[in-house]
Order: sequence, then C-alpha cells, then structure tokens
Amino acid sequence: MGSRLLRRLAGLMVVPVLVAGLVMAAPQPAQAASGGRIGGGSFRSAPSMPRSYGGGGGGYRGSYGGGYGGGYRGGGMGFPFIVPIFGFGGGGLFGFLILMAVVGVVVNALRGGGGGGPALGGSASDLAYNPRPDGPVAIAQIQVGLLASARDLQDDLRRLAGASDTSSSSGLQRVLQETSLSLLRHPDLWVYANGEVGQVPFASAESTFNRLSMQERSKLERELTANVAGRRFSEPATVAPGASDAASDFIVVTLLVASRQRLAIKGARSAEDLRDSLQKLGALGADDLLALEVIWQPEGAGEVLSTEQVITAYPDLQHL
Repeated sequence: MGSRLLRRLAGLMVVPVLVAGLVMAAPQPAQAASGGRIGGGSFRSAPSMPRSYGGGGGGYRGSYGGGYGGGYRGGGMGFPFIVPIFGFGGGGLFGFLILMAVVGVVVNALRGGGGGGPALGGSASDLAYNPRPDGPVAIAQIQVGLLASARDLQDDLRRLAGASDTSSSSGLQRVLQETSLSLLRHPDLWVYANGEVGQVPFASAESTFNRLSMQERSKLERELTANVAGRRFSEPATVAPGASDAASDFIVVTLLVASRQRLAIKGARSAEDLRDSLQKLGALGADDLLALEVIWQPEGAGEVLSTEQVITAYPDLQHL
C-alpha cells in the first residue's frame, strides 16, 4: 500500500516539473523596438458655448511628456449622460478604459459631486437655465500592421514629425489627414488591423485619452522621433532614426483620435472597413479634432519588428 502511494505521489510530481520546464524553455518576448510619435491637442471647453456652469477654466497646457492639459475639470455631469459605444476590436484595454471613464463620471454624479451639471434631484429649471455646454467626446483607435517593405510610410511620418505644427488644431488636422493618406496608399501591404471607437463624457475625456496614449507609448523601447504639442525632442540613444532592417517583418502604426463629433467609423474587420475608417478619420475637420496621437514602430535604423513582437505587443490585431 505504501509503495503504491509513493508511485502516485511521484507521478503527480512529474506534472509541475514538466510545466516548469516548458515555461523555462518557452521563448521570452523579444525586446521592443523604438518608435516615433506625433501628437497634441487641447481638451478645453467649446468657446462658442455659455460659460455659466461651475467647473474648471480653459486654456492650453501642452507637455511633451504627459497629457494634453487644458480644459475642463468639473466633477459632476449633466443629463442625459452618454453610454459608451464600443467598436469593433472588442474586449481590449481600449474598451475597458472607455467603460471605466463613463462609470467614473456616473458614480460621481450619483454621489452628488459638483461640477459641470446639476446634481441628481435637481429641478427642471436647473436643467433649463444651467445647460451642460460640452457634449460627449468620441475616441477612436485604429492600428495597422504593414509589411516592412512599406519604407515610404516611415519616411512620410518622419517628414511630418519634422515639419508639422502640432500646437494648433489645423496643424494636427493636417497630420491626421496626411497619415491617413499614407496608410491608404499601401493597401497591398496591410496584414493586420484593429479598430475601436467609444464615447465618453467630456469631464473624463482627457484622462481617458492620456491613458490610452500611455498604453501605446509603453510598447516602444524609446521614442526616437517626436513632435508633440509644438515641441520636437528625442531621447539620447545609440540608435538613430532611419529605415528598419530589411529582415524586419512589420511596421505598426497607431492612430488615436479624440473628436467633438461622433465618429461613424466601421472599424477594421476587413480591408474595406479599414479603408472606410481611414477615409473618415482623415476627413475630420480641425474644429472637431480635440487631440491626436500618431505612434509607429520600428523607427530606428536597422531595427526589426518581428511577428512575435507584433503578436505580443498588439494582441488585438486581426488578420485581414
């Protein structure tokens, strides 16, 4: 009886040993490649709206390292509030942050937090004479994985970073339009894509956008080329910007857009949907564009972005 028990215990011990061996033998994720970034914006309140509500002031506070300052800091929310419309990639961090932004504002309103709108239980006259001046903000993210032979795309983005005025809405609109056009010119090189869109209350739009931006920036080893909020900068590095290595598999470009108007994009489930989404984003007017991030990798001369790296860093990408 004792020997039988020992044999069973020995058999059970084999399983964790095998699991540990497989974990140790599994290939570790390759080091991320460096990238580039163009962005800017301001989440200030619409200037044409009345300013009789309680809450923060306007103004622009750009910063290359952080978010896009400016704007509204009110804690409450007016009615009707907006329920997020989740797009097409589904289930990733994007959808989670959009949902948390809405939940946070709703919870704050239920607790009677002050700010931009009347508290629950307010009278009809409160709603009539203290209208909420800022509507919901649409936030969209489009990601495209292209074969690395799309060298012209890297050159286009580098030129945009060197020549664009990212301190103005018109300059950012030009960046969005030119980036969309550059992607549309390489449909034969599209391999992967993902598109998501949601709407959040104005009060939480800036923080939500900044979190999504930080999530994408964290996938880069460093930012070699950057033009953000009117400032050009680069981190000291041994790798210089330039064409990626010929053995590189992919180039990944992320477009993150915040708009005053609802973005009726189709996502990126197919090449046709991706084309339609890029065309609609590129046509967005400067007056509606609140903030923009264009992030791409690799950006360093001789760098490689392998299939393994793409799958690890961008798990929501779908094969077209």
